Amino acid sequence: MRKIVLGALLGLGLISACTSTSDEKKSLPILGPREPKVTMVDGQPKVDTVYHSIPDFAFLDQDSQMVTPQTVANKIYVADFFFTSCPSICPKMKSQMLRVYEKYKDNPRVALLSHSIDPTHDTVAVLREYADRLGVSSKTWHFLTGDKDTILDLAQKHYLTSALESNEAPGGFEHSGAFLLIDEKRRIRGHYDGTNEQEVDKLMQDMELLLQEKTK
Repeated sequence: MRKIVLGALLGLGLISACTSTSDEKKSLPILGPREPKVTMVDGQPKVDTVYHSIPDFAFLDQDSQMVTPQTVANKIYVADFFFTSCPSICPKMKSQMLRVYEKYKDNPRVALLSHSIDPTHDTVAVLREYADRLGVSSKTWHFLTGDKDTILDLAQKHYLTSALESNEAPGGFEHSGAFLLIDEKRRIRGHYDGTNEQEVDKLMQDMELLLQEKTK
C-alpha cells in the first residue's frame, strides 16, 4: 500500500507543481490527470484542458437517502474512506473530520462524504448508529454504503487514494487516511492526512479559499 500511496502523492505533487501560478495563494491547484480537448473555432483549433473529476455516483447514507452528485450540487465537499470496525486509523480520522463538521455544519455550501469500504458490515443501520454516536446530522455529513467494488474502484481510480481488501491488514482492509477536498465541479483541489491535526488545519484554511473562489 505504501507504494500505491507514494505514487499517488507524487503524481498529485507533480501536477500541483505544474499548476502553480502567481495567484497560488489565492487559488488552489486542480489535482489529477488532465487531457487536452481540441475544438475548431472560426476555422482555427482551440485547445482547452479537460480536468480530472469525480464521476457520477449513487450511494445510500445513514438515513437511507440516496446520495448522488445532485446532493452536492453547488457545494464543495470533503471525502474520505473508512469502515466502522476499523481498529487502526479510522478513529483518528473521525475525530479530525468531526472538527471540520463542527466548523461547517451550518454552512449550506459544504458537505462531508465518508464512504465505507466494508459495506457488507456497514449497513444503513450500522452507519445510523455510528453517526448517532458521533452526534452528527446527515444534513451535512453523509456516511455512505453501497457496492464494495464500486467504492474501492472510486477510491483508487477517481479520488486517487488507496483502499483495498487485505488479509494482512487489521480489520481486513488497507486504506490511507486521506481527506480529499472537492470543488463544485467535482475536481480534486487538495489532499490531506486526515490523522494529522496540522494537516486538517490546512484543509480548513483551503476550504475557506475554495468557498471564496469563483468557479473556473
